[in-house]
Amino acid sequence: MNLLFDEFLLACQKLRENNDSFIVVTLTDKRNSVPQDIGSKMVITLEGISFGTIGGGAFEKNAIRLAQELLKDEEQKIIYKEINLNKDLKMTCGGTATLLFEKIETKALWEITVFGAGHVAQALIRTLLNLDCKIKCIDIRQDWLDKLPHSSKLELIKVVEYTDYIENVSLKSYVLIMTPGHSFDYPILKEIQKKELFPYVGVIGAKSKRSKFNKQLEAENLNKEFFCPMGEDFGSNNPNEIAISITAQLLKIRDERDKK
Repeated sequence: MNLLFDEFLLACQKLRENNDSFIVVTLTDKRNSVPQDIGSKMVITLEGISFGTIGGGAFEKNAIRLAQELLKDEEQKIIYKEINLNKDLKMTCGGTATLLFEKIETKALWEITVFGAGHVAQALIRTLLNLDCKIKCIDIRQDWLDKLPHSSKLELIKVVEYTDYIENVSLKSYVLIMTPGHSFDYPILKEIQKKELFPYVGVIGAKSKRSKFNKQLEAENLNKEFFCPMGEDFGSNNPNEIAISITAQLLKIRDERDKK
């Protein structure tokens, strides 16, 4: 039973990591003939059963339907349902089962895409990993990617050219451009500007770099907003302090968007 419960917890954890909402159905009581034991569980998503069983057949099919209806209901979070297998489902066994349906809603993780894995990116990503977010780091240098910590929140992506990955960037992602230099940064920014608006686009660098980028973008009729320099106006040029100032700015922008 402990092994089965461990498998149940792992199934729920996997769904939460994938940001999938789901229903846990538990057989809490039964009278007479019911095809499973009290305590039996199954996990239901909009696609169907993800784990477990409460007995199969019409009984289980009905529970799946009820669970999926609850998933689509924006108000209800939990329901109890007493089901007479003979009267309600026309099953030959005449038992009565009580089912508990519990909705587990997962909030979409904050998506952050970082182009570049240099010194500041190393410090920034380590800071961001303390938060509830999902990070992708893209670089042409495998040795720099290898210096980053291992985390289920972090995906490391090696590319031949930085711009190779732009089509894969989610439009929900906060985009940070911090490659080895201007010649790499600008092509990324230009391609990002051609796409729909992202919640945040930032480029590491000073005001002089911003001025140069503005002229290049204006020449190509691209003028969407972006942050350069990145970060709040505090701290020194120490990579860890820059990481904190950038994280503060990202949190500020995220919270302002959430209030709208």
